[in-house]
Amino acid sequence: MEIIQFVLQLLKDPLTALTQFITDNGTLTYGLLFLIVFAETGLVVMPLLPGDSLLFAIGVLAAPATGGKIDITFVIPLLIGAALLGDNVNYFVGKYLSDFVKSKDKILFLKREHIIKTEEFYEKNGGQTVIMARFVPIVRTVAPFVAGAGSMKYGKYITFCVVGAIVWVTSITLLGYFLGNNEWVKHNFEKVVLGIVGISVLPMVIGFVKSQFSQK
Repeated sequence: MEIIQFVLQLLKDPLTALTQFITDNGTLTYGLLFLIVFAETGLVVMPLLPGDSLLFAIGVLAAPATGGKIDITFVIPLLIGAALLGDNVNYFVGKYLSDFVKSKDKILFLKREHIIKTEEFYEKNGGQTVIMARFVPIVRTVAPFVAGAGSMKYGKYITFCVVGAIVWVTSITLLGYFLGNNEWVKHNFEKVVLGIVGISVLPMVIGFVKSQFSQK
């Protein structure tokens, strides 16, 4: 029951949840953060775990102004590794299940037509799509699985995967780190996180709108 309550609190307010976890468990927090990032990127059935908001909260808690509760020089490489491990697991699971996935109209929330459309999107936009997808909630969980189930070669995928993981973890964590001493940010954490998510989704929204107009 406590685990469920913690997960719900983490989804609602990652900053408060992590602060309390650090107080209660100390360095075990690093193991928790690794598992969360790995699960969100590596398990296609776990797309609702916090990603951007978690990284931003980590940066805030690492900032000197908030007591430096997390070591920024340790946690960034750790979470880059977690993201890469998750991506690779997700990719190869997708590759292993490729024929099975394509033989079904729908598996969980994944439809065959979505797999096909994503493959076409990868073909049209190249590996940069892997980097873009990293910044979009839910999409970053599904994208590695689709890349594996589709036709993207691993050599091409892993290159953009590494770049995406480094840019994603580093940029959002450092954003929280440098804004951690801002009073407005402290009191409007949820608004800041929503803004980050909105900016992350914006390129894909623009791309979708353009594709709709081009079809007309």
